[in-house]
Amino acid sequence: MTRPDFEELKVYQLAEKLANEIWDIVQAWNQFEKDTMGKQIVRSADSVCANIAEGRGRFNYQDNRRFIRIARGSLYETICFLRLAYIRKLISKEQATKLKPIIDELSPKLNAYLKSIGNSK
Repeated sequence: MTRPDFEELKVYQLAEKLANEIWDIVQAWNQFEKDTMGKQIVRSADSVCANIAEGRGRFNYQDNRRFIRIARGSLYETICFLRLAYIRKLISKEQATKLKPIIDELSPKLNAYLKSIGNSK
């Protein structure tokens, strides 16, 4: 089996980077924080790159587009949890500053990738 081509996509690489950064942050949280918000934010961040990969593995453009839309929804969910985590002082200003450029680049890249794959029919 050859190596999957989704790994070459810049949008996937950014999503994976975001997921791994969030994983590292959540590892330092206490058990209550991990059980309540931590698991949800890790799942939503992981879902971004997982849906890019799954969409890329589908056999038609419509399925791929559907999974990219799901990835975009998961990114927005991740952003929501990051905002809450920051407000609740679970994420430091330095951590937020490190995540911001990844998110700022990932969101438009997801939209551009969606636009680039097939037509809307």
